[in-house]
Amino acid sequence: MKEYEFVHTFFIVVGAVALLVWSAEYWNWFKRGQLIVSKRVIGKRLVIRRLLFFVMGSVGWLLITFAMMGPRTPQGFVKNDIEVNDVTFVVDVSRSMLATDFTPNRLEVSKDRILDFIKLRPKDRIGIIIFSEKAFTLLPLTTDMELITHVVGQINPGFLGAGTNIGDAVGLAVGRGLHSIAKSKIIILLTDGVSNIGMLTPAEAAEKAKENNIKVYTIGVGGDDDAKIPVPKNLTGGVLMYQTIPGGSVDFEVLKKMSEVTGGKHYVAKDEKALSDVMREIEKLERTKINVEGMVVYKEHYLKYLIFGLVMLVFAELSRRIITKEAVI
Repeated sequence: MKEYEFVHTFFIVVGAVALLVWSAEYWNWFKRGQLIVSKRVIGKRLVIRRLLFFVMGSVGWLLITFAMMGPRTPQGFVKNDIEVNDVTFVVDVSRSMLATDFTPNRLEVSKDRILDFIKLRPKDRIGIIIFSEKAFTLLPLTTDMELITHVVGQINPGFLGAGTNIGDAVGLAVGRGLHSIAKSKIIILLTDGVSNIGMLTPAEAAEKAKENNIKVYTIGVGGDDDAKIPVPKNLTGGVLMYQTIPGGSVDFEVLKKMSEVTGGKHYVAKDEKALSDVMREIEKLERTKINVEGMVVYKEHYLKYLIFGLVMLVFAELSRRIITKEAVI
């Protein structure tokens, strides 16, 4: 026996109401002032005919209701080959990313370049992790371009502490990619600092990425030892002052080793043009085809039930008028 699935189950209520109304009209439940004729005059044959036509009409309504519920049976899945990468951006949002050696600052330019990157790769799944002292998943892997664009705009410093926790941030990105179906998984790390806190060291995080076949592409943003960051003049904000970035410049050597261990590449982006060139080069990464099961294919059955139901209902109504000579108002 076929196991049907139904698209619009609420039509069972609509059909029940329609059958009830039709039955009331058929048997004149709410009509007054009728002439009662003896069954002997009407004849048993006519009574049986009326009952038979009622059954036919009722079955017609039931079939129409069944059809309107959208009966269907699953036939299987459509398989598609798609090209996809999982790309997780790990973005440093420490105060040093507000340095003004980029216009208006390093973080805003990095956000613009991320947007340029994802616009060229609409089929890829994009995830975003931000970090400073703590690491936070701002966006799990998704292909929703509108959502990705909105979330990139929400990358801001200020609520994850004051340190630079590269190891835990990359470790979090690795964990997010463990159950991905994509064969090509990459992490793009953008930072301008030196890792100085965290449970994992950058080297340990890189080893975990390597164990799970995830490449880490590192981008050292900036590198100008004299770059300045804005700081409020007083606790209430107001006029800004500028100071040299505390803690020194980018640890390019550590970033380079992370990329080498995982099979990725290391880049230095000391200005806006260099950052644009780097992102364009990474965008050319090879995509991987994967086989995914797409939408379920269904066989629809509503039409035959609708036709049979309409035929039976129309036949019952015509029989009332032609055979039993009812005057239906």
